[in-house]
Formats: sequence, structure tokens, C-alpha cells
Amino acid sequence: MRDVRVRFAPSPTGALHIGGVRTALYNYLLARQYKGTMILRIEDTDQGRFVPGAEEYILKSLEWAGIKIDEGAGVGGPHAPYRQSERKGIYLQYAQQLIDQGHAYYAFDTEQDLEAMRERLKKEGSDNQQYSSATRLYMRNSITLSESEVNALLKSGSYVIRLKVPPNEEVKVIDLIRGEVVVNSSQVDDKVLMKSDGMPTYHLANVVDDYLMRISHVIRGDEWLPSAPLHVLLYRYLGWTNEMPQFVHLPLLLKPDGNGKLSKRAADQMGFPIFPLTWTDPESGEVAKGFRESGYLPEALINFLAFLGWNPGTTQEIFSMEELIHAFSVERIGKTGAKFDIQKAQWFNQQYLRAKSDDELTSYLLESLAKENISCTKEKAIKICSIMKERVTFPQDFWEQGKFFFIAPVSFDESVTSKKWNEDAVKVLSAYKDAINNTLTLDAATAKSTLEAVANELNIPSGKIMQAFRVTITGGASGPDLMVTLEILGKAEVIARLDYALQTCLPAGRH
Repeated sequence: MRDVRVRFAPSPTGALHIGGVRTALYNYLLARQYKGTMILRIEDTDQGRFVPGAEEYILKSLEWAGIKIDEGAGVGGPHAPYRQSERKGIYLQYAQQLIDQGHAYYAFDTEQDLEAMRERLKKEGSDNQQYSSATRLYMRNSITLSESEVNALLKSGSYVIRLKVPPNEEVKVIDLIRGEVVVNSSQVDDKVLMKSDGMPTYHLANVVDDYLMRISHVIRGDEWLPSAPLHVLLYRYLGWTNEMPQFVHLPLLLKPDGNGKLSKRAADQMGFPIFPLTWTDPESGEVAKGFRESGYLPEALINFLAFLGWNPGTTQEIFSMEELIHAFSVERIGKTGAKFDIQKAQWFNQQYLRAKSDDELTSYLLESLAKENISCTKEKAIKICSIMKERVTFPQDFWEQGKFFFIAPVSFDESVTSKKWNEDAVKVLSAYKDAINNTLTLDAATAKSTLEAVANELNIPSGKIMQAFRVTITGGASGPDLMVTLEILGKAEVIARLDYALQTCLPAGRH
């Protein structure tokens, strides 16, 4: 087997889509499994769509996700430069080679010429309105024009170079997921290889670069499968068939309901991110929140993305990056689109949070408290994280769901007080307040035994007043273990909160 060298080759036309992160991940897993090389190449030949800051965003996103680049943009290496705009001179010589060998030609058609061709074919009832072997003989190119006309037009500088695709020939693409894919060349148009601005198109540039950078596997999105026959022809015409990489075209990422391709608009409508990091559009100023800023841990997101199209063939779901590297195989990537189940992504995040030590989790809570200018000892923060870790989905939830540990409630959940705040609740909680006032300390065990003793003495089951008790302490109907919550708050704070509730909530359940 040849040395495994893979490349992730995004275009700097905006923020990196989460589907691009999955593509990068699969490349990375294959490279690491075979102790190969992961290359980052920036395909910026479409200068009209270049967006400032996009390349830096791509680099930061991959770094955050834990996808390490061995060679390429931002790192360097023996095949530099790794930005295609800086390799412009390289492509022209290969385009010229194709022309010299009769596999490509100059085309001088204006936009009006191309539109006229499409209109004519439409009127003739043709479903195929492409510039191809069927239409090239009617157009203005070096095949139909005389040598003197061609030379004169070349001096004007306004031309493109097109691939001369043979008519009615079977082109075979071997895809490691789909097997052999056969396409008739008549369905492949004479793609532009070099544009009029002297820049190559994706088709020529990526084939040339993959060859020169000795790429062994091309793992890319399913949308590039229709272009694969063209690339196979380029490898053949350039004499590189034996060096042609193995192709892997990944299944699409679908909306959560499976109905259509996952898009930013769909993600926005459903309220979840589509980019790894927050992205600010440099033109509109529009801000799109990222997975990182939404509270997703990179290792959880990577685990989730790995399962979007691939499965290990076992019941195991939680995989570290090292475990993914060991288990990954291209053969277990599916052919059909993968639903982007955001609830599953949240589940992964929960699992990774719960697996962390209380000490590790404390940093999330302390960070949130610092932003709120609230002081808290590490010991107290550890206790809070310990009882809340099974209830949270994101790091920020420790603060969002645990504010009551630091800020006493001034209003109470109406759905609880209207049903549960009654004479029994007032009796038990009044007596309980007096009882704990006489205890030396209020730990969870003391809090529980005291409540049971007070309730028994009043002949009122403690279960009947638990919801009312919780709402007086936290303001809400649910939360972590109430007795441990009382211990963390401390006797003085619990008494103060009971006092406030008993003075604020009337027996009829109004506040």
C-alpha cells in the first residue's frame, strides 16, 4: 500500500460548514490510522468569492476540533505553497501540455455566444445544454477557427482553456464506498480548466495538486461525485493513471427530519449552529453562533460527527479520538445521507460532561461566576457541580440552572404555588424553619431527618409538601437533590429564604 497522504481542501469563501469538519475528520482518521500525513490545502482559485478572514477561521476551527495538520497552510511543508492562488504558474504548464497533446483547446466564446447556444438547444428540445462534444463544433474555439484567427484571438487575452472530452465513451470511477461507477462521456461537458483571468478552475487545480502532493486518497463530499469522471480523464490525459488517488465520496448531511440537505437556513430555523465557531460575516456584519460558543465540547462534537455516515459495527457509541482512529474504516461509511440529529449531539455533550471530574467541571461554573462578578469558593463550586452534573447538557448550564445557589428567588413558579402552597405547607415549613434554627449545622442528613421529624409531629406526610419546599428554596419546580442543596446554601441562607417565602406566599397560593 502506498503511503497514506490525504488532504482537506476547503475554499475560503466564508465560515467552515460543519459538514466540512466531518470531511476533515474522516481524512484525519484515515491518515492517523495508517501513520500517514494530513494536509491542509486552501483552494482559493475563485477570487471573486474570496472572503477575508475565512482561511484563519478554518485553521482555528480545525485546531479547536483537535484535527492536527501535518503539512499545508499555516504549517508549511515540502510541497509549498499550499494556497492555489500562489501556485498559478504551475497549472498553466499542465493546461498547455493538454493542448499540445490534443486533449484541450482554447475557447473564445463570449457570454452572449454561450447564452445563444443554450437558447438554440432549448428550442431544439435538447435536455443537455452544455458545452460538449455535441456543441463544440458550432462554437468559437481553436477547433473550429483557423490558426491565424486563433493566434489573433490569443493576443487579445480573452479566452479560456477547455478539456476536450471524447464522445460516447464509458468512464469508470472506482469509489471505495459505492464501488464502480460508470458514466458515459457524452454526459460530461467540456469543463473550463483555465479561466480568462489566468486562474485554474477547481478541476485542473485539484488534480494537479493531488498528483504533485502525492495524495493517496481523496475523501470529499458526495456533491463532487458527478465531477469524478472528468478528473479520471484528466489523470489519464496527463499520464498519471497509476498515481490516481482512491476516491471516497461521503454521503450528504441531511436536515434532522431527513428531508433535504442540511443548510444554514434550516439550522437557523431549528435553533442550532451550523459552524464550529462563531462567524461574523465581514460584509453584512451578521453573526452566526458556533458550536463552541453554544457550549459543545470539541471531543463530543467530533464523536457525534464521526457517526454521521460511519458506524463501528458494534454497540459502542462513546469514542475518544484515539479510539476513533483505531476503529475507523472507509468500508463502514454508508451510501445514504445522514440525518443531523441535534438531540443526539446534545446527548454526546451530556455524556462527555458527566465523564469529567467535579474538579474539571468547576472551571466552567467559576468562569460564568467571574463574568457575573460573583465570588465563590472552589469547595462550594465543586459541591454544586457534583449535584448538577447529571442534569446539565452544556457547561453554561451550571450557572444558568444553578443561579439559585447564589441569588435567592424573589418570585416563585406559579404552577407549583397555585397547587402546592397550602396550609399544610405553611405549617411544616414554619416549623422546619424554627427546628433548623436550633441545629448546630445543616448538612444533608440533618436537613432530611429534621424535615421528617417535623412532618411526623404535625402528622403531615413530608412528600405532600416537597414541591412547595423546593420552590421556596430555588424558585422553580425542579432541580438537584434538595437536601444537598440546603447543605450547600447553609443554615442562615435557608432560614432567610423560608422567611421570605412564608411572608410572600399566601396560603391561597398567590405571591
